[in-house]
Amino acid sequence: MRTVLTFFVFINLTILLKTGCCAETRGQVLSITPKTQEQVDILKNISTQYETVLWQPVSPQYIQEEAQVHLFIPANSSETVKDLLQRHSLTHEVLLPNADELIEMQTRNDTTDPRSGSTFYERYHSLEDIYDWINRTTHDNPSMLKVILVGSSYEKRPLYALKLSISNRPNKKAIWIDCGIHAREWIAPAFCLWFVHHSLSFYKHNADITNILDAMDVYILPVMNPDGYKYTWTTNRMWRKNRSLSKTTSCIGTDLNRNFDANWCTEGASRDRCSEIYCGEFPESEPESQAVADFLRRHKDTVQLYFSIHSYSQMLLFPYSCSHNIVDNHNELLEMAKEAAEKIRRYYRNNYRYGAGASTIYLAPGGSDDWAYNQGIKYSFTFELQDRGRYGFLLPPSHISRACNEALTAVKTIALKVIEKTQAAASPPPAA
Repeated sequence: MRTVLTFFVFINLTILLKTGCCAETRGQVLSITPKTQEQVDILKNISTQYETVLWQPVSPQYIQEEAQVHLFIPANSSETVKDLLQRHSLTHEVLLPNADELIEMQTRNDTTDPRSGSTFYERYHSLEDIYDWINRTTHDNPSMLKVILVGSSYEKRPLYALKLSISNRPNKKAIWIDCGIHAREWIAPAFCLWFVHHSLSFYKHNADITNILDAMDVYILPVMNPDGYKYTWTTNRMWRKNRSLSKTTSCIGTDLNRNFDANWCTEGASRDRCSEIYCGEFPESEPESQAVADFLRRHKDTVQLYFSIHSYSQMLLFPYSCSHNIVDNHNELLEMAKEAAEKIRRYYRNNYRYGAGASTIYLAPGGSDDWAYNQGIKYSFTFELQDRGRYGFLLPPSHISRACNEALTAVKTIALKVIEKTQAAASPPPAA
């Protein structure tokens, strides 16, 4: 009888484990909408005093009434945080009950060979895999691709950019695309790889890509924050900043997208080294941001179009994010972003918000796109790719293809508009 009873207890426990009885002990992502200022303050306290990671908004200072908050809770904090929420009548929805499983699945790779077919581009890849991909892809396409060492990271990892160029005709203008400035936004480096692969595969077979590459060179920096990206693969999937150390505190890292000289460290950034939006000791204090800024300064007469790829929230943004001032060509940028968003909606049935960064999200000084604009690169954009929060930073590999195609549609739409305007401006006036 005891043997039978033990058997049934074992079977029931196995079933409960498989069906998720213990979801409470897993890492989860919650969606919480505070209704009162008191609840806002409680949520700010939870996000700073307990082991949690704010996904949306990026910093507690942006939490406000009636605005959705996405909060990652590690397994060891789950019960405590949920008890606090319940005690203060803060209702929540579980967006991701199985965040740990998603992380484990996304860091599992079947192969590192870029020549294994298109499925390579429908998975996430470690930093080592991406470096290997850069070597192999440039080796296989020597007439179209060149590697440029832009600089190195705080931990001395190389910052490799690829120059995609079809012809060496003089006075050719260029596009810059950087990905992975924030370590946890894995879909961004995935897009940079996707863009290169698509361009190499469809040059001469796709009219848009042909027109773009015939008219402009493209510089692509697949991973702007290699130290942080490496850390998300080995230690903490939710890491955002770079990995620079401080002599005065144990807190690590600077937000590279608050470290450029565009209203540096004003409202929307923080001087607190422990903050996710820490601006650094001074503009370009970080080797990664300085390397990109130096390169763009050297090429600012050539680079006409700037893209910085981020996630998540599905937005096409342009300057300014560092202030509420309206840029001179606001209407021109707005029209380009609007057309790109309309094409995404038409082809992929997905909605992207668009507009100036400060008015579309919130103030974010020290950003690379605003800095690029102030250098004279008047067509400057930041894309926030999929999704709106269902998976957030843990967007499944099965979504990579669509997310990248949406971003590719926007890049092509805006690039073709810039080429059209550039060529029109360069054309001599008709004879009288």
